Amino acid sequence: MLSRRNAEDWMVDSIIHVLLILVIITTAYPFYYVFMMSFNAGTDSTIGGLYLWPRVLTLDNYAKFFSDANWFKALEVTVARTIIGAFLGVVFTLMMAYGLSAKDLVFRRLYFTLVIIAMYFSGGLIPYYVVLRSLHLLNTFSVYVIPTMLNTFFLLIAISFFRDLPAELRESAHIDGAGEVTIFSRIMIPVSKPLIATMGLFIGVGQWNSWVDSAYFVQNNDLRTLTYRMIEIINSSKVPANSVAYAAGASTVTGYSLELTALVVSVAPILCVYPFLQKYFVHGIMLGSVKE
Repeated sequence: MLSRRNAEDWMVDSIIHVLLILVIITTAYPFYYVFMMSFNAGTDSTIGGLYLWPRVLTLDNYAKFFSDANWFKALEVTVARTIIGAFLGVVFTLMMAYGLSAKDLVFRRLYFTLVIIAMYFSGGLIPYYVVLRSLHLLNTFSVYVIPTMLNTFFLLIAISFFRDLPAELRESAHIDGAGEVTIFSRIMIPVSKPLIATMGLFIGVGQWNSWVDSAYFVQNNDLRTLTYRMIEIINSSKVPANSVAYAAGASTVTGYSLELTALVVSVAPILCVYPFLQKYFVHGIMLGSVKE
């Protein structure tokens, strides 16, 4: 039976709603501001006073962005590393987690110890660079995806997930004559959709936003990523804020407006993908957090 709400309940609810609205506004407005400014003429943006909508609506910033071969090439590299890196990261991590989840695995404790050590301790940038050089990964596209194929954090979550599955699933498949590859690909993968979606989203976002590897381990200009280009233009746009840097005269595009356009282009794909994964994401993020 539901009790009647009194004045105190209404007051508490009102305060909570007001606070939530303020949080939404303070969270969403910076995104809207960047989006709005990307559609305003760069030279006009330097005047200031823009808060709600563009004063001089234009698509010049986007036309300039997509007409630049370097930006377009960087976008291609970033999309490729995100798709390939997320796919390989999810598949390899799940395969290793499935193997380590087997209780009868020989040297299982040793493997766990190595994983924990690798998760908490790092050799540092210089040893890491030497390892990449000895593997001939420097200045190649592989440097973006091969070192990130194993995510130790998600490895532990995936091991916990596989262990929580009924042991009868694997035993009955063994009785029917299925091998480990068949069990993994035809039984474990289909029941792991929330885990796969969560891992794919986190690893994909990490690949999309990463720029350090592009700065340290790649010298080929054709292999630069979108975020690295953004760092470049942010640094270059620290010169005269009101200069028509990018225009060399006639264009209304400035370094600052191009920087905002690049931000919108870099964030938009993630915002488009997230709603489709959200139903799996909410379930997947709870994996391993509830014990019965």
